[in-house]
Amino acid sequence: MRNRDSAFGIRDSKQRARARLSPECRIPNPESGVRARAKGFTLIELMAVIMLLAIALTVVSVSFSKSLQSARVRGASRDLVAALRYTRGQAIVKGKQQVLTLSLDANTYTAPNKRAVKLPKDMNLTLTTAETEQTGANTGGIRFFPDGSSTGGHISVFQGQREWRVNVAWLTGDISLDERPER
Repeated sequence: MRNRDSAFGIRDSKQRARARLSPECRIPNPESGVRARAKGFTLIELMAVIMLLAIALTVVSVSFSKSLQSARVRGASRDLVAALRYTRGQAIVKGKQQVLTLSLDANTYTAPNKRAVKLPKDMNLTLTTAETEQTGANTGGIRFFPDGSSTGGHISVFQGQREWRVNVAWLTGDISLDERPER
């Protein structure tokens, strides 16, 4: 009986081992003239992956910068709320009127017995308050009384299209912070 391997032209053990491998793993025989398929990525595939990564990074960076700007406006607004609450607390504790003053030209606000706080250059303030509290064309304040009430009004902090509004109730002196929808 004839050996089965010899019927297929396999003569030695090396050729038998090659024959048992799957077609993808076979090492081409240089004598047979069959070319091996090159492994790796084509230039087009690499360029496509690089483009997708660039698009993804752009989207992430834009989203991150918007959230960073929002955090800066929110932080400045919270600092302003803290200054207003400090001013109200001083009026109640000391038993006399206290004023938080704002200078829209200088983009600053000042609490009683504190230094002026300047907002970053890309942020702006607007003030809506009682006419008696407007000390100039672009200056004014919100006055708090010993019973906790105030002259009321609101201060808006802007950065680009983002607006955070600090509301001061005139009757109770309560202070709240609201984010306004983008314009």
